[in-house]
Amino acid sequence: MSEGDTAAGRADGRPPSASRNLLHGPQPNVAEAAGYPDAPPRMGFFTDTSVCIGCKACEVACKEWNSVPADGLELTGMSYDNTRGLGANTWRHVAFIEQTRPAAGPEPGTGPGGFDVFEAARGLADPKAAPTAPTAPPAPPTPDGRTELRWLMSSDVCKHCTHAACLDVCPTGALFRTEFGTVVVQEDVCNGCGYCVPACPYGVIDQREGDGRVWKCTLCYDRLGVGMEPACAKACPTESIQFGPLEELRERAAARVTGLHAAGVTGARLYGENPEDGVGGDGAFFLLLDEPEVYGLPPDPVVTTRDLPAMWKHAAMAAASLAALGVASFLRRPR
Repeated sequence: MSEGDTAAGRADGRPPSASRNLLHGPQPNVAEAAGYPDAPPRMGFFTDTSVCIGCKACEVACKEWNSVPADGLELTGMSYDNTRGLGANTWRHVAFIEQTRPAAGPEPGTGPGGFDVFEAARGLADPKAAPTAPTAPPAPPTPDGRTELRWLMSSDVCKHCTHAACLDVCPTGALFRTEFGTVVVQEDVCNGCGYCVPACPYGVIDQREGDGRVWKCTLCYDRLGVGMEPACAKACPTESIQFGPLEELRERAAARVTGLHAAGVTGARLYGENPEDGVGGDGAFFLLLDEPEVYGLPPDPVVTTRDLPAMWKHAAMAAASLAALGVASFLRRPR
């Protein structure tokens, strides 16, 4: 129970659960649970992959602002990706996913009614505008076996989870929750134990070679403190990376998905925005055009420390049972 809570409730009349730092489930106010009673709205990222062009401006801006070391310039064999994934030296990672699929309609990218679904998607600049494209099921594949190539591009980042297992397992307090609801590493406090690395359900946190400490996206905490937006969002030329109050971003994202569905892009879906999911919702969520696994994301992430209370309870019961057996054996020993 956080400071200021009592068994009967809080002094301001709200129930203790309003500010208790829970291990799982919806957590409406993560900043207050972390000890910020007058925190600003929770801030986050909405990454719309449908308009990402793979320019990597976000990667460069992140490295330049945060002085993140270079992570290699060699091609990896994974399309035009030269960084493979998130790591200690890559806090933003742009993935290039190539898909070969049966061509639908008379021309590649042409949906029901003859309109170009990708052009229609690009035209939905205002997520609140009423969609004009007709809603219809996708056309069946052409019988001639013709295929088309689709490039899915996505800028991945730390999810700044509502229930962040990395926070739960850090023994030094190097990881902490900010007043903006984000999760930040203090490199001068990190002792390099690495407990947080396997705790992260997304595989985001990584130890730097030759250093041993962990590093990840801070959502540009220093910039937020002076009213500036994160460097990656500022540099994105297509507004694929959007920054702002998390609740506003969720509303904007829902409207965007509705518009894409109406335009015929039926595969559009949100990932990480649901407060009822296994991590209580992410502070950085995504609009995807295919299944999460295609982008290298877990389909059903769960905070890895969710079951710690039950595990400790079972361990205590087992220890008590062993102690009882030991005492019983001692008492029954012939004298």
